[in-house]
Amino acid sequence: MASEDERTVDDLFAELPEDGRRTLEEIGMGLPELRRIADGEGGMRRVRGVLSEFTAKSDPRRPGDDEGPARRTAVWPWMRLLVVAVAGCVVCLLSTLVLGSGLSLLVGVLCGVGVILAALGTRASHGGLALRWLTVAAYFVLVFVASYTSQEWYLQLRGVEQTAIITAPSHQWAHGTRQTHCRVRLQDGSVHQVFHNREDCADRVGAKSTAVVDPSGHYRPFLGSKSDIGDTAETAVSLGAAAVLLLAPACAAVVGRVRPRRNIIDRAGGTTT
Repeated sequence: MASEDERTVDDLFAELPEDGRRTLEEIGMGLPELRRIADGEGGMRRVRGVLSEFTAKSDPRRPGDDEGPARRTAVWPWMRLLVVAVAGCVVCLLSTLVLGSGLSLLVGVLCGVGVILAALGTRASHGGLALRWLTVAAYFVLVFVASYTSQEWYLQLRGVEQTAIITAPSHQWAHGTRQTHCRVRLQDGSVHQVFHNREDCADRVGAKSTAVVDPSGHYRPFLGSKSDIGDTAETAVSLGAAAVLLLAPACAAVVGRVRPRRNIIDRAGGTTT
């Protein structure tokens, strides 16, 4: 059996597990490049240093550690962060059906604790630190905006327009002022306070108007047509935050899997040109 010093680059490369050889080839460190490095001064030492990272031996690492070959770079923490963040957003949106916007925001913040913990378990290299907190920021922006605009989105998607009759408004005192809230009678005879007072309805009692109604009855009617439901800016912000929430962890996982070739050579004790 050949000694350690007698083995060639081809022998060392052949002893690697299949996934290690495949990873080296993917990052431009296949057998031809290793042969070229071996021909240089101290080349075999550098080659052994590179290949030692891709052996079948276990490579214990602590969470967040950046050591190890590209194929073993942790992808699961980023996918876990994505799953936890998306689940938190879904729970927050669903809670608006039962708790309303204020309490649903609290639910989103509580779920955000899990998002932060999941973010702390990701890697910090190759831009991972920035992407980690960018994902967290996108989550909280999405939760905050969505908790207050989910009714508009829902009514735009599933709301049904019907003719309603404006009834006598209700009056409430808040912060020392008397506030008027419009109410409408729907076709089934039920009376509801509308979502958002878009106009003074006190002088329009008995008049007919278009209202957007939730067929399931979870949300209050909107006085006006679907085209009157605005919040274009909030929708744009939410879509942007959702895109960041989905793309940031995915990009971090992809970048983390591809370890730059220069870093591998530097760690082996040499450089390439």
